[in-house]
Amino acid sequence: MRRSQLSSLVVAILPFVVAIPVYAADKPTDSQIAHIAYTAGDLDIKAGRLALEKSKNDSVRAFATDMVRDHAAVNDQALALVKKLNVTPEDNNTSKGLVKQADKKRAELANLSGAEFDQAYVENEVTYHKTVNQALRETLIPSANNSDLKALLQTGLKIFQGHEQHAEHLASTFH
Repeated sequence: MRRSQLSSLVVAILPFVVAIPVYAADKPTDSQIAHIAYTAGDLDIKAGRLALEKSKNDSVRAFATDMVRDHAAVNDQALALVKKLNVTPEDNNTSKGLVKQADKKRAELANLSGAEFDQAYVENEVTYHKTVNQALRETLIPSANNSDLKALLQTGLKIFQGHEQHAEHLASTFH
């Protein structure tokens, strides 16, 4: 697949793959927010593991290693927090939509190899982090009622903004 075809494919499918709409008319509850945030992190861990399986590019592998490590650490903190607060994360339309979209994207990435895979993975990571960061800033953090949950989301946002910048830098090496 030529670069222009690959770019067109990525642009065509990204709105369906990485959008994090909050489907509820009302703001999400803390238990829904916890589930959305955990799910988003878990999905990026799975994407990172796929990259570690498929990529031979040292920079892509290092980035994927960072994604797996950092998202696992934040998810571990989230699990500890919901246990401490005795809150049960609540599955919801947003988290279900995330899983469906990410499963589809991982299947598409699994069919690529070499530089095509590397570029598609990194470009997806750029868009994914932009979308997750926007959802954190505009919906999840403002909607969180619990101060500990809000603080964890704010910490996650800082980490994930760094991921976005790292992914953008890495993506620039493919052009």
